Amino acid sequence: MAKVWFITGASRGLGQEIAEAVLAAGDIVVAAVRDPERAMAAAGEHPRRMFVRLDVRNEAQAHAAAAAAALRFGRIDVLVNNAGYGLLGAIEEGSAAEVEALFGTNVFGLAVIRAVLPHMRRQRAGHVLNMSSLGGYASGQGWGLYCASKFAVEAITEALAQELAPLGIHATVLEPGFFRTEFLAGGSLGRVGREIADYAATVGAVREFADGHDGAQPGDPKQLAQVILKVAAAERPPVRVPIGADAFARVEAKNAAVAAELAAWREVAAVRGFAG
Repeated sequence: MAKVWFITGASRGLGQEIAEAVLAAGDIVVAAVRDPERAMAAAGEHPRRMFVRLDVRNEAQAHAAAAAAALRFGRIDVLVNNAGYGLLGAIEEGSAAEVEALFGTNVFGLAVIRAVLPHMRRQRAGHVLNMSSLGGYASGQGWGLYCASKFAVEAITEALAQELAPLGIHATVLEPGFFRTEFLAGGSLGRVGREIADYAATVGAVREFADGHDGAQPGDPKQLAQVILKVAAAERPPVRVPIGADAFARVEAKNAAVAAELAAWREVAAVRGFAG
């Protein structure tokens, strides 16, 4: 039986690649987008694709979209929380409004989970795939605010996997490296409104990197989409999965650094508490 996929941010970039891969595999796509009429006009009609209106910051829209999908197809098997964007800048440079907007989409936008889970619980089956990043596992200069939002996605997914396991539902956080999507372009990567000269050597270098690598990222998004299909098809899917050689290298480097710090500070910091 064909699976029903509910994919947020499905009108462009990685979301669109995932949707196309799902259709090619013979499954059904509920493409959740801000402007379904425009998205349908651009993509064309497909008998196994349904467009629904969704701004992930609007929980009422999320419940309405999930209900429409379940009404038409009878179930929702896979939720891909893909909608989100980046923010480049030093921690000090980010304004309260910029940080709140970032978390509003990347973290609070996971309200879609609350809209879809009642349908999965009724089925006693399903899989929630939350899109993180290699920056969701290891942060770095210039990306701290964005990575903080993705660290939150990681924490939510880890807990969700434990909460849902007895109900027959899986949860996985996806950690792609640099793939050739629109992430570094203006539509997907925000920039802080002010730049502080003292960060020129650190964050400034990251800004230059982002400017020079848009369209030159090493990863093929079509291959990324195929990995996601395999994760969704796994009998025992992982709680987290890095995607791309650079993501694996980043995870391994952080694990090694954490292990080294644990060894160096164990005698000092591993206090045993009160005796007796």
